[in-house]
Amino acid sequence: MQRLLCLALAIGVSATVVSAQPQATATAAPDVHTTSADIERVVVVRLKNGTDLLEALRQAVAREKITNGVILSAFGSVTSYHVHVVDNTFFPPKDVYVKGNGPYDLLNVSGLIMNGRVHPHITLANPRQVVGGHLEPGTKVFTFANISIGVLGGSADLSRNDDWNWH
Repeated sequence: MQRLLCLALAIGVSATVVSAQPQATATAAPDVHTTSADIERVVVVRLKNGTDLLEALRQAVAREKITNGVILSAFGSVTSYHVHVVDNTFFPPKDVYVKGNGPYDLLNVSGLIMNGRVHPHITLANPRQVVGGHLEPGTKVFTFANISIGVLGGSADLSRNDDWNWH
């Protein structure tokens, strides 16, 4: 349990808001926002050949009634991928969508579950390239995929962690 808590803290999960500087307005984001919460349990999700990775993650989160969580790790392989990545450095951000066919090893899935909503990013590799980005529908499992999710307890509020308007 202590090891999981250290991992969660290392990747910035929390339930207490701490600001490095005073907020200018009630809606302005602090430079540093943290949230602390205990990991209540770990859910390991195994996916079989042909399964859509994103849809399966959404199903697992709903089935396990995960409100807030941290995607800790993943491994396996895929036959195809679909991701989007940011393509500019000013607001509003613009996304570029990329698709490809494999085989690729699934090196990792990371991200958060925020109020039941899954926000995953993936990293894939084969002998010729490494690909990564925000997971989109259409990434299909080859051999299998295993994804570990740390389920956060308490009243952790992650609702604004991926809100680019909160700046």
